[in-house]
Order: sequence, then structure tokens, then C-alpha cells
Amino acid sequence: MGGFGKCGAHQSGPFEGDLYGHDASKKMILAQISDLHVTAPGRLCMGRVDTAALLRDCVARILELDPAPELVIASGDLVDLATPEEYAHLREILSPLPMPLYVIPGNHDNRENLRAAFVDHAYMPKNGFIHFAVEDGALRILMLDSHIPGEDGGQLCDARLAWLAARLDEEPDKPTVLVMHHPPFTTGVANLDDLGLVGAEGLARLLVRHPQVERILCGHLHRSIQVCWHGVLASVCPSTAHQVALRMKRDAPLCYVMEPPGFQLHTWRPETRLVSHTLPTGCFSGPYPF
Repeated sequence: MGGFGKCGAHQSGPFEGDLYGHDASKKMILAQISDLHVTAPGRLCMGRVDTAALLRDCVARILELDPAPELVIASGDLVDLATPEEYAHLREILSPLPMPLYVIPGNHDNRENLRAAFVDHAYMPKNGFIHFAVEDGALRILMLDSHIPGEDGGQLCDARLAWLAARLDEEPDKPTVLVMHHPPFTTGVANLDDLGLVGAEGLARLLVRHPQVERILCGHLHRSIQVCWHGVLASVCPSTAHQVALRMKRDAPLCYVMEPPGFQLHTWRPETRLVSHTLPTGCFSGPYPF
């Protein structure tokens, strides 16, 4: 694997390229949004947070990007109570996005209601787990369903790991990003780690066999977090709405805070690999020339 390999180790090989070379197919920009928690019209999440308005701010910010991302991925907790009304509201808010949108469930979602709401999306599986491969760009993107109905934590069971192993075996030489709602790593925020991912050790074994995996992109934790996990950079996207308060004492209650909402922009170029930016959404003065 060429360019800068896992967690910065340089290797040479077929993925190397020229940033300003002629092959534009080797470049790619994707926006990641997560933990949208959209409610029914007129309702505030937890009686306090206007998640719909905050998502509209995020959509407006994505529409301002130049160049625009080729696609948007939404890494779960799309709505708050998983009702058809909430999913319809979500679709209306996201409708201005002109680029392809790919969604997976989080613990606040319902697979069947999500599937019904996005029935017009050709990638959406008609039954079973909602995971799929996005094949068209310079990066291969494997979207994973870690949802357990009725549970806050997630799981990669044997069936899900077998699906992932088969997909990774198909394209061993193409740089690949994994996207799932629940992060596989612990964070030191005890009350969040208690709601983690069952089956993470199986994912770790797959990473050893598949060095084409460039990144693991997650949600769930409502904060920007990064760690090098089994040789791969794993990261968490902040929420487009409220964030989880950073409290690392074991007995600290789990709370949310209205820190700036945001999303992430991941840019792929062969010689720099995947570079990620966290962008806050909202109204800020500037930009001003230096």
C-alpha cells in the first residue's frame, strides 16, 4: 500500500500519485454528518434542543463548500424517536443537498422505518442489516450496521463480520473507509464506554488481514475524538446538534452541552491519504484577510 500508510507509516506502491496530476479520479471529498436526532416538526429534542434547525444550519454550511463534496455520509442516530414522521422531516431538511447521500442506522433509529423513508435510495437493502458498499469513487466506502434494537450499545456479530470480511476480500488493493455508528474503541469517558461495541475484537482481527483499510469513521459519542486503533486511525464525528460533556471521572453523570455543533470533511489524495477537518456550524464573523 503506497503513500502514507496506517497511522503515518510511509510505504511505497501503487497508490502514490501527484496532488496536481491529471487523474482527478484519485481525489475525493466526502462530508460526514452524525447524530442528527431530528424530531417531529414543532418538537424539541429532550425539550431543549432544536435539532431540526441545527441540521438546517449544517446543510447550509455544506452547500457553501467550494469545492463541494462528492457525497455525504450520515453515520447514524438520524432521528430521535424513529417515527415515520421524524424520518419524513429528516428527508425534507436534507433535500437541498445535490450530491448522493448514504445513511446507516444508530441506536436511536428503527431499521424498517428508516428503510421505508429511504426506499428510493438504490443502495438501501430491502431487508436485514442496513450495510452496503459505495464503489464509485477513489475511496471504497463500506457502511456498516451496528444497531441492536432496543439497546444503546452496538454490535458486530458473526454475520456482520462475515459480510465485512467478504467485502474486504473483494478489493484488497483499493483504499477503503469503514463507516459505522458505534466506535470500536474506548474513550476514557466511562458512561460512554459502557455503551460501546460488542464484537470489536473481531473487527480488529480483520484489520490485521486487510491493510487497505484507511480509516474507521464513527458517530454515537457526540464529540470529535481520534485514536490509532490496531494500526488504523478511528475517529468520531461531532453531532450536528448537542455534544456530550467531556467528563472522565467514573461516577460522573452523562450530560450534554451546547458546545458548537459540527460535521467533518474527509479529503482523499493519494500522496496525503485521508485528511480530515472538523467544521463547526452556525454564524461566525469573517473570513477576514490577513
